[in-house]
Amino acid sequence: MTRYLDVLPKISGQKILVLGDLMLDQWMWGNVSRISPEAPVPVVDVHRTTYTPGGAANVVCNLLSLGCRVTVAGLVGDDETGARLEGLLHQHGAQSDGLVKSDQRRTTVKTRIIAHSQQVVRVDQEDRATFSAQEAAPLLEWLRGNTQGFDGIFLSDYDKGLFTCPAVKGFLPELYAQTVPVVAGPKPENLSVFRGVRCLTLNAKEAASATGMPVDNDESTELAGKELLRLSESESVLITRGEKGMTLFREGAESVGEPAFATEVFDVSGAGDTVLSVVGLGLCAGLPGPTCIRLASHAAAVVVRKLGTATLTVDEIAQSLRERGSL
Repeated sequence: MTRYLDVLPKISGQKILVLGDLMLDQWMWGNVSRISPEAPVPVVDVHRTTYTPGGAANVVCNLLSLGCRVTVAGLVGDDETGARLEGLLHQHGAQSDGLVKSDQRRTTVKTRIIAHSQQVVRVDQEDRATFSAQEAAPLLEWLRGNTQGFDGIFLSDYDKGLFTCPAVKGFLPELYAQTVPVVAGPKPENLSVFRGVRCLTLNAKEAASATGMPVDNDESTELAGKELLRLSESESVLITRGEKGMTLFREGAESVGEPAFATEVFDVSGAGDTVLSVVGLGLCAGLPGPTCIRLASHAAAVVVRKLGTATLTVDEIAQSLRERGSL
């Protein structure tokens, strides 16, 4: 446990650029005491509404809460939702110099209705069409002049039109050619866009979709992980497996597994963003891959015990390490 506690502070204080699909999470909290007379559905009496940054913006908030300096880049709608999201990012401490507003689409918002600590339904309002060259032009202009001086670059893909834009795809190899680590959380259908990054993180369902192979036990995960290394030409691939933990695959090395440490799970929303954040920061700090996933597994155990799209601190990871006597 001591050696993990000793290296944990190294993930803080880094300067990170996050590029990705930004969205706003809306949470409507209430109670259910009756069924609607109009249809067999519960009636939720909402007593409060809260908002949190979602998608790539949740990666930003995870990095900020872990003590990093973060600049966010991406596209949002020129609307009230986009303004609210930008305000929240500023409140958390992010630099939004690379945030571009488009009047051609709305900002993605995901509304989750929660009753008695259980999600009743989710409502998505979004445009998923590929960004046009005109929309992407201001973002690319900013990126070409502002990607230097970072300790790492994080790409967060939610398949909302950014990484399917031909102009953006054409620019990304310039990022990959830089010396700083580039880590990505891709959607399976966009895997080729991220070919050559330092590290990819996918969950088991995404890994199965990306490879066309089952990922339901240790043996099938091993095969899929090696195939992902081949397809992505990345130095490492991490597959998260829920209650089965996570497995890291590296070129020229044996795979490394890590158990899941969560004893209670209230909400997995954003857990993948947390894993991407911690693994990526560990790699940027020069920590070995197995150390990165040990810290990430403890981080995931912390956030899934929280309701809502949650973040965590280095101190919370340290407390999880102490509680479980990590060896």
